[in-house]
Amino acid sequence: MGTGKSSVGRLIAQTIHFTFLDTDQVIVAWAGKPVAEIFAQDGEPAFREWERRAVEDLTHRRKTVVATGGGLPANEANLASLKTHSLVVCLWASPEAILERTEGHTHRPLLNGPDPLAKIRELLAVRAPYYRQADVLVNTERRTLREVAAQVMHQFHLAQTAQK
Repeated sequence: MGTGKSSVGRLIAQTIHFTFLDTDQVIVAWAGKPVAEIFAQDGEPAFREWERRAVEDLTHRRKTVVATGGGLPANEANLASLKTHSLVVCLWASPEAILERTEGHTHRPLLNGPDPLAKIRELLAVRAPYYRQADVLVNTERRTLREVAAQVMHQFHLAQTAQK
């Protein structure tokens, strides 16, 4: 969260004429309520089940740039599924940069506690082993959205060339 996944994803999709899909937006449409309400009313396990369904749906898509929520790839089955048919890119930043980018965002239910920086550190520590399994890791600090998008597109083109 707060690393630019949606903004970078939209820019890349527009540039290469792919569809852009944000799994959180898909889940909101399916559930008929915002992510924060899903967490509050149904709990995190219900949200993670929605994510699993979204990943299953992705196996049928082509020419799509997907931005996932930060917890989605921290599920081994989700990550394995994505890696079978996608170039998995992890955009990352320091906990401090993430906090700066997400401060005041009430739609981030996992950060609504008393110490959001500690929560970010905790989430990153738990998720890091999964994030490191991405095909490409890109640090988004001190880079513009265009610079990050250019790096991701370069890696995408290299992956395409390697498949041929």
